[in-house]
Amino acid sequence: MSTPAPFPPVADDDRITRLVDALVDAYDREPVGQASGCVPLPPREAIVSVIEDIRRVLFPGIYSDETLPHLSRRYHVGTWLCQLHRDLARVLRLAIAHQRPDKTPDEVRQEALDATTGLLEALPEIRRQLLADAQAALDGDPAARNIEEIVLTYPGFEAITVHRVAHWLHVAGVQYVPRAMSEYAHGRTGIDIHPGARIGRRFFIDHGTGVVIGETSDIGDDVKIYQGVTLGALSVSRGLAGAKRHPTLEDRVVIYAGATVLGGETIIGRGAVIGGNVWLTQSVAPGVTVIETAPTLDIRQRGERA
Repeated sequence: MSTPAPFPPVADDDRITRLVDALVDAYDREPVGQASGCVPLPPREAIVSVIEDIRRVLFPGIYSDETLPHLSRRYHVGTWLCQLHRDLARVLRLAIAHQRPDKTPDEVRQEALDATTGLLEALPEIRRQLLADAQAALDGDPAARNIEEIVLTYPGFEAITVHRVAHWLHVAGVQYVPRAMSEYAHGRTGIDIHPGARIGRRFFIDHGTGVVIGETSDIGDDVKIYQGVTLGALSVSRGLAGAKRHPTLEDRVVIYAGATVLGGETIIGRGAVIGGNVWLTQSVAPGVTVIETAPTLDIRQRGERA
């Protein structure tokens, strides 16, 4: 009786050796990440875990199912913050070590601790900003029933929550982590906000799918935008990195679905309204409404010739 072949089949040692040699050679020729000998970047899963823990601290009972009895609230919140401090410091230490290989381990550790402490101390203010954003959504959407529904279910609110955290880290000079956070929100909500974008108070994205807000966008207070809006650049040339490439929206601007506003010199003045599907590459004065000329519709019965 023959011995059955192992399942799954055993890999050929020579082929594995050749594959290892080819991959290591590729690492040396085109070094990226730890393969080049650098400090590894924090894994995306760790960054996602941090952002979810931050949301739990900001809105317990909505982003977590723990109950907070009055007598034990301080214990629970303190425990969450200690865990968050540990995990965030680890993520930032890896990102900063990779970003600044010239720094000593002690310098990296201290910079990571400073950024971690700074962000945690900013959480009460970030929460106040987010509650104002939620109130703007409640005021601006007749379908909304209450603040809790907005915090729990609105993709625009989820995107701005992640953005306000990512933007803080971006301003603090941390690389990699803010962008990973924004891409996590992008994947979940369909809303792409670069962490460099500056966004004022009481910001509301209604519906949200397909919204793109570029890195150097500057958005004032009480701004409302709808699905499919793009705040983009006129050119994507690599030589423009660091330049003001995206529009400025002053206070109380409304931009309706499908509109595209491009250019770093484009300023949409206070109280202006940009209609749906408008393509705009020039500034608009305060209080002005810009709409696209209505198309001519050709309506006919089925089978009727033009």
